[in-house]
Amino acid sequence: MERVNQMLDAAAALLDEGGYEALSTRAVAARAEVPIGSIYHFFRDKRGLADALARRNLERFLAGIERRLEGVTHWPAMVDLVVDEYVEMKRTVPGFAVVDFRENRVVAESLAAHLARRISPADQAALTRPMTVAVEAADALLKLAFRESPEGDPYYVAETKELLRAYLDRALPH
Repeated sequence: MERVNQMLDAAAALLDEGGYEALSTRAVAARAEVPIGSIYHFFRDKRGLADALARRNLERFLAGIERRLEGVTHWPAMVDLVVDEYVEMKRTVPGFAVVDFRENRVVAESLAAHLARRISPADQAALTRPMTVAVEAADALLKLAFRESPEGDPYYVAETKELLRAYLDRALPH
């Protein structure tokens, strides 16, 4: 697992430096100081590397959300904490800014599960659709925030939180 993480770290650094075009199995092998065969042992090609990095980013994001939401029971605070986690990771985690984990459904289901455990009465299945809308909206607005500024335009980040709170206030059970 350490070798895989070493290769994914190298891929993340290359993505941050030059985007997807700069990513190649040969460049990752050189940066990670592993034989090229090691790359192909774990990944089929550069798309496989990018997909694995996206999965790792998603796992880290969901773990970060879990940490931030520990003990939080007020859903508007949860909204802010989830957006804050995303923004922080986008700013600080190599490769996070370049590779989209493309798994908004997984994020929405995870957030619905968090909410179902923390608010009542709550049914996770009933929360999944509103959370899917919220995650898709947040994804679009936060992409805009980071297109406008490498650190995430604070106006769009704040508006993302406001939009989510307003939508979820209407969509969630009271």
